[in-house]
Amino acid sequence: MGQKFEVQVKELSKKYSAGLFDFQDTSQLEPLDSIIGQKRAVEAIDFGLNMKGKGYNVFVTGLEGTGKSTIVRKLLKEHAKNCETSKDLCLVNNFDDTYCPVVIEMPAGSAVYFSQSMIQIIEVLKTKIPAFFAAQSFQEEQKNIHKEYSNRQKELLEDVEHAAKSTGLSILRTENGYTVVPATDGRPMSQEAYQALDETIRQKIDKSSQQVEEKLNESLIEINKLGQQMKGVLKDLVALKTDQLISELIDPVRYYFRECKDIKLYLTKVKDDIINNIAIFLGAQAQKDEEDKKFLEMAGSLVKRYQVNVLVDRRREKGAPVVFEPNPSFHNLFGKIEKKPIMGSFATDFTMVQAGSMLKANNGFLVLDIEPLLMNPPVWEALKRTLQDSQLWIEDTPGQADYGMPSLKPAPIPLNITVILVGGYEPFRILQNSDSKFNKMFKVRADFDSEAELNDENGYNYARFIAHACQKEKLLNFTPDGVCAVIELGKRMVADQQKLSLRFGHILRILKEADYWARQDTASVISQEYVFQAHNQYRFRHNLYEEKVLEQFTDQSVLIDVKGEVTGQVNALAVYDMGEIAFGRPTRITAESYMGTPGIINVEHEADLSGQTHDKGIMIVAGFLGRMFAQNYPLSVSISITFEQSYNGIDGDSASSTELYAVLSSLSGIPIRQDIAVTGSVNQKGEIQAIGGVNEKIEGFYDICRKKGLTKTQGVMIPSSNVKNLVLRKDIVQAIEKKLFHLYKVSTIEEGIKVLTGVNAGKADSDYCYPENTIFGKAQEKLKKYHELSLQYGK
Repeated sequence: MGQKFEVQVKELSKKYSAGLFDFQDTSQLEPLDSIIGQKRAVEAIDFGLNMKGKGYNVFVTGLEGTGKSTIVRKLLKEHAKNCETSKDLCLVNNFDDTYCPVVIEMPAGSAVYFSQSMIQIIEVLKTKIPAFFAAQSFQEEQKNIHKEYSNRQKELLEDVEHAAKSTGLSILRTENGYTVVPATDGRPMSQEAYQALDETIRQKIDKSSQQVEEKLNESLIEINKLGQQMKGVLKDLVALKTDQLISELIDPVRYYFRECKDIKLYLTKVKDDIINNIAIFLGAQAQKDEEDKKFLEMAGSLVKRYQVNVLVDRRREKGAPVVFEPNPSFHNLFGKIEKKPIMGSFATDFTMVQAGSMLKANNGFLVLDIEPLLMNPPVWEALKRTLQDSQLWIEDTPGQADYGMPSLKPAPIPLNITVILVGGYEPFRILQNSDSKFNKMFKVRADFDSEAELNDENGYNYARFIAHACQKEKLLNFTPDGVCAVIELGKRMVADQQKLSLRFGHILRILKEADYWARQDTASVISQEYVFQAHNQYRFRHNLYEEKVLEQFTDQSVLIDVKGEVTGQVNALAVYDMGEIAFGRPTRITAESYMGTPGIINVEHEADLSGQTHDKGIMIVAGFLGRMFAQNYPLSVSISITFEQSYNGIDGDSASSTELYAVLSSLSGIPIRQDIAVTGSVNQKGEIQAIGGVNEKIEGFYDICRKKGLTKTQGVMIPSSNVKNLVLRKDIVQAIEKKLFHLYKVSTIEEGIKVLTGVNAGKADSDYCYPENTIFGKAQEKLKKYHELSLQYGK
């Protein structure tokens, strides 16, 4: 019964071309250095890396384990090494506004030299300037200037004193300046003597005093001017000598960076600033007392003004930078302005600014994982703003700037960067639908496939990939049957005989674990037994819950029949996805038909245990019944359908055909075989449609049958379109070969009900009547009876 629909053993696997794996072990193969099955993604990434213009950033999607990050890293490094090496970046003091430091670009690998040169220059100047100005030659030159201007000042004062003396007056120096007083015999006259003089003489003295005071004032003004001139001359002398000292040290650096205008301008400003602050350089060495610590601190702070903060050093880089940022926090991406606590407050300066990944990747490529990025919305918004403006601001985080702490505002830095976002499908779907700027900024999509066609080329490249992994990870080599076993597991991962999994992260795990078990057995190579052992042991470590579920069937906690026949009862199959593994388990579906309110009662729906897709499947069942049996009169039957002993939510339509078989059995009164479990969805035309998890479902029912005892008649009925998805366990394939277990493939409800009951479904004539002694005929007979009775009761 049902042999016409039975799946043959040859349909369970694909044969490989003869000689495809003609080697003793994988050490004889050339390790794979190319990428398998990702032509679309590779070409998209290549387009994004070479396309110039704003917005051509790349977002990379694909399932976990498809090698997205590894392949992106490989392609980026190959592309970057042919690009020009990006420039170094330094942050220097802005002498006009210390809160707005300036960024300077310079040739790659020269930033550290520039920084060290400036440190050396300042350290030398700290000792050389005081030593130079303490030298006798400079002191003599300074004394000569003092002497020259002092003599000129003295001459002016002597002229005034001579004029005063000639008129009987004298000039006295007091705390408040110079005073003109009457004199007798060259000595100042007392106030009493002056008052005793004749009025005429006093008037004459007062007039002479006024004239001398005017001349004295004019001379004092000239003396002050000479003093200012002397200071200017001394300052110019100091500036000239300091300029000579600084130039001796700076000119080699200026020549080294002769092509860099920003550095030349900065060095000029450094020279001017040192000259303006020469007094502190002069005092830094001389101050030794405890009371002068503050002065020394000020000198140290002044010297810090000329340090160079290296933001990006590319000495060890060749080609464009490629930066992978695993933790895209605000500081890690955009940079950080550190603060240090001082006396209950905080202080900062330009030397405490740190570059982030975006600056390190400037003129190159930055790779980010999308999931952690989206967990921090301020970072995501800042990233979009930075890419849109092509400028980077190193600043405090949005919250930190509100606490009144002093901070800096470095000038914006021009940014030319290609960002590659890597992640799964869901985050990018959300972004494309909810973020209007996303598609404008990330115009290139690189979609990584999770499977590839199983042809000779890909099969052989799989073997070369294994050879590459063995070489890189120092694993034992694989035999040809070991390679075939890995390929079988690759097919199993995508549940397709004609395809291979490209989730090489999972494949690599299998290779490593197979190596472990082979070494435990002191084997020299890895054969198929160790590959399957690795797979089975991995499953064993994760399938405790599966075993607990299986126990419920063997101890009759959950009722299931695997032999005999029952009317209105079918064994359906469900898949439990536990994350690391998935397994199948049977569940009993029952249907009862009786007179009542027309329609189908979905017990799960009434108990709020049914999902939308399952509800849709029930409606499809109702549609099929209406099409087949309600062409001459309305249906007057109530049908109750339920998943027995199911206390969790039910969703999906993979059991819709199973439910329909139970309904047809209930309506026709013909029992259904309990040794056959069923899976497959159905449409309103009665066509059986493909479902997922077919291997797990078959294996789940087989395990129950094996526990309860194989009868050689048990099996599973699947959609014909799922035969290509069969990649079963080796023990099940052997059981099918020995006729201990069977698989059936059907394309329509009519074929399926024939397998389950051994009775033809029946075909309607022109009056929509079905033959007697068929499933549909008996169902129609019962429905007609219910309709006639409903008319009688309706009267």
